[in-house]
Amino acid sequence: MEGGTLTAVAGFDGHQGVALVVGPRRFASLDEILARGIERSEPPFVLALDSLEDPQNVGTLLRSAEAAGVHGVIFPTHRQAPLSPSAIKASAGAVEHLLLCPVDDLPGALSDLRIRGLRVVGAEAGAPLTARQSDLRGPLAIVVGSEGQGLSPAVRRRCDFVVRIPMRGTIGSLNAAVAGSILLFEAVAQRDPEGRGSVSPTVRAGLADEPTETETATAAEADEVPDTTMAAEADDSGESHEAAPSDETDAADNAPDSGAEGSSDADTETDAPAAGDLLPGGPDPAGRESGESDLA
Repeated sequence: MEGGTLTAVAGFDGHQGVALVVGPRRFASLDEILARGIERSEPPFVLALDSLEDPQNVGTLLRSAEAAGVHGVIFPTHRQAPLSPSAIKASAGAVEHLLLCPVDDLPGALSDLRIRGLRVVGAEAGAPLTARQSDLRGPLAIVVGSEGQGLSPAVRRRCDFVVRIPMRGTIGSLNAAVAGSILLFEAVAQRDPEGRGSVSPTVRAGLADEPTETETATAAEADEVPDTTMAAEADDSGESHEAAPSDETDAADNAPDSGAEGSSDADTETDAPAAGDLLPGGPDPAGRESGESDLA
């Protein structure tokens, strides 16, 4: 299109020359958000936005929420930055995958989540505990306050507890989107310590049969079991001594190799059975007990 026609259609000038006209967006309900957690066999994981003012922060938080596996996002319909074209662009497509639930009464929605078994955790600079010191596992809703005012009093009262991010530098605060993203992925680290959900569903399906770190460590320990040929044998007095090799073993080790032609009849009788003899239906090797597996 010529000139600013595409800008007029898109509603802003960050379209990069491409636009797509689609039907109206369909928003979700709290029930649908909780149902998604059941579908994934995961405890509910919800992000709540408390009156954010910057559309860029909204879009960035939505992008982080989708990447963290959040089941849905709730936000107020009033006094909240709208889901504008710039917010949608900042989300990098996350709004097309997330369940978004606008509510008229955010404190009331948080109370509803608490009744349904979720713990509500708010982000607050003066909190006594850091996010790492807090338990962020299980059914959870993380609330991120506005850039200037933080959590509103009504929302703060609905929080089961608040957490802070430890600050080491001169700057005493973080961007709301950055702070919210840190809390989301701290919760992910606690809920999924082995990182099994850190890959796409397609790759995750191929990793289903891979051993965990615990299984790998157990296998390594099994490989380190010492040879029991010279294991200590306990006698009746409770003392132990090493089993000395028998004279027959010494004689066998020191015997010269006579070759195939010089084998005696006795040697032939003690030779290991041929590979074909071990196949199902083949003759039983000498001395094998009946009922013993061919490939044992």
